[in-house]
Amino acid sequence: MSDTTKWPQGIRAGHAAWTRHRRTGAVAAATALLVAFPLAVRPAMAGAATRHPAATGHRTQPQRRPLAARAPALATGVRAAAPTPTAGRPVVNGTAVKGAVVKGSVTRSAMGGAPAARPVRPGVKRPVVKHPVLRGPVVGGPGLAGRGIIVHYPAHGARKLPSVPASAYVIADAGTRQVLAAKDPHGHFLPASTLKVLTADALMPVLKPDATVVTSRLAADVTPNKVGLVKGHAYPVSDLFQALLLISANDAAISLAQATGSYAKGVALMNAEAHRLQADDTVARRPNGLNAKGQHTSAYDLALFARQALTMPEFMRIEATRTAMFPLHRRHSIELFNQNTMLNTYRGDLGGKIGWTTASETTFIAWARRDGHTLIVTLMHCVPLTEMTYAAKLLNWGFAMDGKVTPVGTLVRPLPAVAAHPAADRAGHSADHRAAGQRVARLAQAASIPAIPVTAGIGGLLLAALVAGGIVLLLRRRAGGGSPPGP
Repeated sequence: MSDTTKWPQGIRAGHAAWTRHRRTGAVAAATALLVAFPLAVRPAMAGAATRHPAATGHRTQPQRRPLAARAPALATGVRAAAPTPTAGRPVVNGTAVKGAVVKGSVTRSAMGGAPAARPVRPGVKRPVVKHPVLRGPVVGGPGLAGRGIIVHYPAHGARKLPSVPASAYVIADAGTRQVLAAKDPHGHFLPASTLKVLTADALMPVLKPDATVVTSRLAADVTPNKVGLVKGHAYPVSDLFQALLLISANDAAISLAQATGSYAKGVALMNAEAHRLQADDTVARRPNGLNAKGQHTSAYDLALFARQALTMPEFMRIEATRTAMFPLHRRHSIELFNQNTMLNTYRGDLGGKIGWTTASETTFIAWARRDGHTLIVTLMHCVPLTEMTYAAKLLNWGFAMDGKVTPVGTLVRPLPAVAAHPAADRAGHSADHRAAGQRVARLAQAASIPAIPVTAGIGGLLLAALVAGGIVLLLRRRAGGGSPPGP
């Protein structure tokens, strides 16, 4: 006789009932998990797969090294020598043009896919130049579709273009809108801080100069190249624009974007302005131009931004300013020095904007006026510390040949501004919602909690409860129909 049969009948009956309900509860719980788990995990995995690039922190971007730290690399010959003319003269749109190669490097392929390769510092990944697929009319004219050097020399009295160690450039007359010469004008490159010209183009007209902006943590923590904004302190918009253009302050760029109502709306206004200027090669992700996934522009688009800046007196006043005082605190101000030394060395210089990151190398915009002609020169992916030297050479060539060479294209006029701001507002609100969703996803990921939509989670729980209830009811009916425990 087993031990169970020795128990009193009441105890045996209670033990059997507990055993039946324990099995019922276990089956119901297992069924609920099997139903709810796929509903929870699948949306979470989908959310992780489609997470927006903006969720990555700005601290992961390459940091700009001081000029003194970069100069030895150039002095030791890590960089390649300047390009020299080739013997052949390729033809672009039926016109013979000057070609160039880099000594000891690989030239472009016959399809023109990649720029001439130059040696780079160990451990630095050279960016891949992307060229848009041209399915319609080329902005600025068909002559700008080429990816090499594009110039239409006159039959007599031609002055050769200088060899420039840059992957792309544009020389244009701002008054006539004629593009005098170019190299890969529509190739997509990283803009670095030259994107701040677009930031000013877009935000100067919509922000009041005497308004103040309270510095956020995002602005205060950004590195490198900052004026030193203090979190929680308020600064005038006019002072922030001075820091933006004189010393390329990345913290000032973020504060100005946030002054529009939100960071996302500020970036949306930049993209709306690029669309209005017909800068179709440009996608802005950050107001300070620091590298970001999907962000790019072209030498041609930089020329459009530069021409728009010439129509803004406050912008050009700041560009021509050599020094200015910036009030960091109530009792402490610092002096800002214009990074563009061409103001002191090049006759007729109106201003300039420098950009640099490890991946973008140097980008540069220069303005100059001589004898009633205003020229714009833009450089992209140029050897660092040479940008002003070669910008001056391209400007000299432009002033000498303006009116003598046949233009290779034009700087297109801006579109009407009526439709730009509603689109920017819609984009800003949409971006705000996306940013909020990304913050929730990041918090959930940090806590190791699956990030699932609310409706999917509630639906899964209800379905699991219904299935579990049905199973419990079924098992109880089966149990009730059996024989009671015997004596």
